[in-house]
Amino acid sequence: MTAAPKVAVFGILRFPPERMPEVRPHLKALVEATYRNDGCIAYDVGEDPFDPGLVRFSELWPDHDSLARHLQAPHIEPWRAVARRCGLQERRFTAYDIAGSRAV
Repeated sequence: MTAAPKVAVFGILRFPPERMPEVRPHLKALVEATYRNDGCIAYDVGEDPFDPGLVRFSELWPDHDSLARHLQAPHIEPWRAVARRCGLQERRFTAYDIAGSRAV
């Protein structure tokens, strides 16, 4: 039996820059809940220092099922509601199958 490919997700959220102080504590809670409950290998989030209001995500999941469970986890919809309330302007995420890896 062949192991299922890992799944990498890259994405962005864009908020009005002046709303970022309001976004940050909720974003921190999302990341903490995801690490605690959702089985991710990595879930990294950072504000782009050159594009105020842009938040970049890079995620690594053991498989598609883990990612699907994350997207339905109890903490996701409250986060999405907060993001909308904080003026979410753009959301783009793409998942990629990862068949292997190597150090670079």
